Amino acid sequence: MNAPASLILKDFELQCGQVLPQAQIIYQTYGELNSARDNVILYPTSYGAQHGDIEWLIGRDRILDPTHWFIIIPNMFGNGLSSSPSNSDRVGLAEQGFYFTHLDNIHAQDRLLRQVFGIETLALVYGWSMGAQQAYHWGVLPRSDRVKRIAALCGTARTTPHNKIFLQSLRSALTSDPAWDGTKFTATPDRGFRTYSLIYASWAASQPYYRQRIFEQLGYNNLEEYLEQAWEANYRKRNPHDLIAMIDTWLRCDVSNNPTYEGNYTQALADITAKTLVMPATTDLYFTPEDCKAEADLIPNAVYRPIESIWGHRAGNPYQNPPDEQFIRESVRELLAD
Repeated sequence: MNAPASLILKDFELQCGQVLPQAQIIYQTYGELNSARDNVILYPTSYGAQHGDIEWLIGRDRILDPTHWFIIIPNMFGNGLSSSPSNSDRVGLAEQGFYFTHLDNIHAQDRLLRQVFGIETLALVYGWSMGAQQAYHWGVLPRSDRVKRIAALCGTARTTPHNKIFLQSLRSALTSDPAWDGTKFTATPDRGFRTYSLIYASWAASQPYYRQRIFEQLGYNNLEEYLEQAWEANYRKRNPHDLIAMIDTWLRCDVSNNPTYEGNYTQALADITAKTLVMPATTDLYFTPEDCKAEADLIPNAVYRPIESIWGHRAGNPYQNPPDEQFIRESVRELLAD
């Protein structure tokens, strides 16, 4: 594994109309780029995650094999590594008319691939959750024939109304804290973090997961300990401004919200030429299998393969869940072998 690297993009214009004099994208690579530059897997980050949080699935016997593929994890805007409210005084929140979109992420990643590596085509874009959203965007932009395969796990190409309610509840939990002054936090939002974490924990895992007390199998003594140590402590590692920035990107996810499609969502999905593996979890509460199946039906070369799991949304990131990891690994290797 190589050390993390960065690319500075000067005068980078965002979809919201703001211009960053020096946008920064931090990325990590694994494996070796071959001479033909055609063994590339792009693996975008998910909500709240940085590359170190999701690289667990890269390995000879894991889901993505770096002995054969050159894998790039670009950290999305707002995640605290690439340009984010926490590391740039030029980056604000929606209250100040500032937000990132996946179109911004794709444009930055495209420049990274071209300028740093001279890469024109991608063998696979693999993504979970917000990573899956970026994978769908790559399927149509900047040019559909650049991507050969997509693996979209527990994510949709457009955020549904029901999903937006979940996101607004998270945002409201943070901004209802007394430390929020209307545009920023003046202190750590302790009460907000607690409420935010409870909402997230209730949605991200399924009812059967809690009924079977899976958290005890993971080493937690009780539910309260699990919520505090596995959920609240995890999100407290992130700057609350960054958590809101990523929510705002997620809220605006729509593969057709760009000058090419001008809101024609059905046409955007119909134009995806990549062989697309659509893998929702059967118990995901916010990227539901029904929503994912509806999108798969609009993509010409899609295979719909749900993950039969009680782990809810987290089935798509199964670092504690070997059976779901095996199912995903076998499915992705079948996709890559085609």
